Amino acid sequence: MEKKQRTKAEAKKNESPKKIQENKTLANAENETKIGTRGRTFEGIITKKFPKRIVMEFERMIYVRKYERYAKLKTKIHARLPDFMEKEINIGDLVKVHECRPLSKIIHFVVVQKLKDAAEAGK
Repeated sequence: MEKKQRTKAEAKKNESPKKIQENKTLANAENETKIGTRGRTFEGIITKKFPKRIVMEFERMIYVRKYERYAKLKTKIHARLPDFMEKEINIGDLVKVHECRPLSKIIHFVVVQKLKDAAEAGK
């Protein structure tokens, strides 16, 4: 049994550099097309559209303790627009975004899906 265990261990050592190189190339190819998400999720309406980027805006209610009232605040988020969604998303659409790693100075979110068209979102 000791000999079998040694031979298996030696076989793993011999194959590991090749497998590691293959995994790295596959991982690099996947990273170029897919961006991992984490953290918060928001839904909002697109206010501006740029190549590979959108500006999304949504409202939220904040309680102001001094006045004992609620105030509406608008939040703007810049999000990465994947290439395959670029043609189907337009200004005024309702979209869903997920938080991801920082892609640039202002882009920290990725568009995940289109929820409604501009005509449906306005109603």
